[in-house]
Amino acid sequence: RWVANTALAIPRNRAGKKVPAYFQRNDAEDLIAVIFPDQLACFENIVGDREVPDHPLVNQTLSDCLHELMDIDGLERLLTGIEQGTIAIIARDLTHPSPLAQEILNARPYAFLDDAPAEERRTLAIQQRRFMDPQTAAEIGHLNPEAIAAVKTEAWPEAATPDELHDALVVLGFLTETEAGPGWRDLLENLQQSRCATVLTIAENTRLWVAAERLQAMQLVLPSATMQPAIEPVAGDEAGDFDTALREIIRSRLEGLGPVTVAQLAQPLLLADAPIAQALAALQQEGFAIQGRFTPETEETEWCERGLLARIHRYTLKQLRSEIEPVAPADFMRFLFHWQGLNDPGSGENALQQRLLQLEGLSLPAVSWEQDILPQRIRPFFASELDQLCRSGKFTWLRLQLPAGNAAGKRKNPAGKATAISFIARSHLPHWRAYAPLPSRETLELSANAGKVYAALKTFGASFFDELLPETGLLKAQLEEALGELTACGLITADSFQGLRSLILPQKIQQRRGKRYPGYEPFGSTGRWALLRDYPGDETSRHPHCEHIARVLLRRYGVVFRKLLEQEDIVPPWRELLYVFRRLEARGELRGGRFVQGFSGEQYALPEAVSALREIRKQAKQGELIAISAADPLNLTGIITPGQRVPTQSSQRVLYRDGVPIAFSAQGKASFLEPVDVQEEWRVSNALLRNTKPGR
Repeated sequence: RWVANTALAIPRNRAGKKVPAYFQRNDAEDLIAVIFPDQLACFENIVGDREVPDHPLVNQTLSDCLHELMDIDGLERLLTGIEQGTIAIIARDLTHPSPLAQEILNARPYAFLDDAPAEERRTLAIQQRRFMDPQTAAEIGHLNPEAIAAVKTEAWPEAATPDELHDALVVLGFLTETEAGPGWRDLLENLQQSRCATVLTIAENTRLWVAAERLQAMQLVLPSATMQPAIEPVAGDEAGDFDTALREIIRSRLEGLGPVTVAQLAQPLLLADAPIAQALAALQQEGFAIQGRFTPETEETEWCERGLLARIHRYTLKQLRSEIEPVAPADFMRFLFHWQGLNDPGSGENALQQRLLQLEGLSLPAVSWEQDILPQRIRPFFASELDQLCRSGKFTWLRLQLPAGNAAGKRKNPAGKATAISFIARSHLPHWRAYAPLPSRETLELSANAGKVYAALKTFGASFFDELLPETGLLKAQLEEALGELTACGLITADSFQGLRSLILPQKIQQRRGKRYPGYEPFGSTGRWALLRDYPGDETSRHPHCEHIARVLLRRYGVVFRKLLEQEDIVPPWRELLYVFRRLEARGELRGGRFVQGFSGEQYALPEAVSALREIRKQAKQGELIAISAADPLNLTGIITPGQRVPTQSSQRVLYRDGVPIAFSAQGKASFLEPVDVQEEWRVSNALLRNTKPGR
C-alpha cells in the first residue's frame, strides 16, 4: 500500500476527501491480485516455484523490505563470514534467555513458520526472568533494611492449621526448634501423631522437623540422623544422591529465608561450608540464586533467591521515591544557583578545576567564559589560573560542534566573540567525540591560507606561532586569520587559552596595546598550536561514553530530566541516557523519582542533590537577586520557569529573584518579565544593568 500510494497507483483522495486507510488497503490488495497473483494464492495451490513478476511496484516493494526494513546485504555478509570461517559461532548455555533470545520468543505468531498456537504455547511455557549478570546483582545497591525485613516476613509461611503447617514444611525443607517456636508446637505434634512429619535428631541439642515428602532427601543429606517417630518417606521427584538432595534442600531454604550466609545455611544441618557453597554455586548456575552483600554493613557474602532479591530491590526503590517531595521550579532554580556556586563562589585553581569539570562539554560563546561564566563561579577569577590548567594538559579548549551547514569555513575571520567554545578534560575527549566526531578536512571549504597552516601542522606537528610563520610563508595577519578559521572549524587548539583570547581580541585593542607597549605580542604566550586528534569508535562501544556524559550531566545539574536537556547541544539520545540512569539507580548511586514539579517523565538525582533540594525548600525566601548572562547554562527561562525564552546571547543578562526571572536586559535597556513596584523598579534595573553579583 505504501509503495502504491507513493507511485500514485491507488487514489489517496476521492471526491475531495481522504480515502480511509482500510479502503486503501483493499485497493492495494486488488492491485496485487492483478500484478502478482501468486502473492495472494495459497501456497499449496501453487505448482512449482513462486514466480516474482518484473513489475516496478513489486521491485520497489522488495527493495524497501530487503534494504530498508531489513539489511539483506548485512545478512549475506554475515552468512558468508560464517561459511568462510572469518566469523566464529560460540554456543553458550545460559541460566535464562538472553535479551536477543527473548526478542525471538516474544515475536508475533506470524514470525514463526509452523502453527501459531504451538509457538505461543512454547513461548508461554518458558519462564523469563529479568536479565541481570552476577556482578550487577552483587552491586545492586544499598538495600533498605526495612525492605529486607518486609520481604523476609512475606516469604516466611503462615500456618493456622495442621494442613497449612504441613505445606510450610514441604516448602521450607525443614524447621528448626527456634523457627518452630511455641506457636506451632501443638500443630507439629499433631502432624507427628498423624505420621505426616517426624523429628530428625542430629546431635543432642539439634532437632529438625521434617515432612514425610522431604524425608528421603534429608536422609541422604543426614544419613546418621535418628527419627522420632519412624515413618516411611513419601516418594518425590528428588534424585537419589547427596549433591542433588542437598541442592534441593538449600533451594527450599532460600525460598523462605531471604538473604542468608553460607554459615547460616550450614549451621542447622551441622555440615561444613564446602558442600553448602557447592550447592549454592549450582543454584547460581541455574539462575535461581544470587550472591552479594545485600544487608547493610555486612562483611560476609550473602545468598538470596532471585525473585526475593528483585522484590527487596523494588521495595527499596519504592520507599526511596516515596520520601521525596517535588519542589517548585523556582526552588529548583535556587538549588541550581547553589549547586553551581553562584551563591558561594569558590577560589583558587582547585575550585576552577571543579567548575570546569562541572561545565564540561558546554558550547558557550568564547567571550562569555572569562567575562561572565567563570567569574560568577570563581572569585576572584584570574585568567592566569585558566591558562595554567590548559598548559598543564588537564584541560583543552576547542570548538566541539560545527554550526549547521558547515558555513564556518566560508567566513573571512570566523573565530570571534560569539564562537561556541567548550572546555573538556583531555582524558575525557574520547567520550565526547563519540557524539561529536571530528570534522573531516575534505568536507570543509578552507581558504588557501588555512589549508597551508593545516598542512604545516599535519607535517611538523604542534608548532609555535613563530614557527608557523616560516613554515607557511604567511604574514602575521594572514596567519592569525588562518588560525581563527581553523579554530572555528573545530580542527585546532592551543596549549593555553591565551591562543583563543588573542583570536577574539578586536584589532583596535591589539593596535592600541601595541602602540602603548612596543614589545606587545598577543600570540607570543599562546603556546603551541596543534591539530585535534580523532577518536574513531563504533556503535557497540558507546555505552562507556554515554555513562560518562550522563555523570557529567548529573554533576552539572544535580537533577536530570528530559526537559532540562533541551538546551544541551551535545547529549546522547534520551533513550540511551535512561538505560544508564536506571543502571546507576539499581546500583544505589542515583535516586529516581519526581523531584521537580510540572515536568513529566523520569527524573534522576544524586543523593547529595536530594538533600540539598530539601534544604533549599526549607529556607525562607528573602528576595535574593542574582543576575547572570543570558549565555549562562542556568538561563533556563522558558524551559524550567514559565514565560518567554530569553535568547542565549552574551550581550544580554537575566535577573532572578528567589529563583524567578523578573527582568532581562537587551541593548542596555531593562525589560520586565514580572510586575514590579515603582519603588523596586530602580533597584531591579540597577541590579541588572550594573552586573550585580549574587547576594547584593
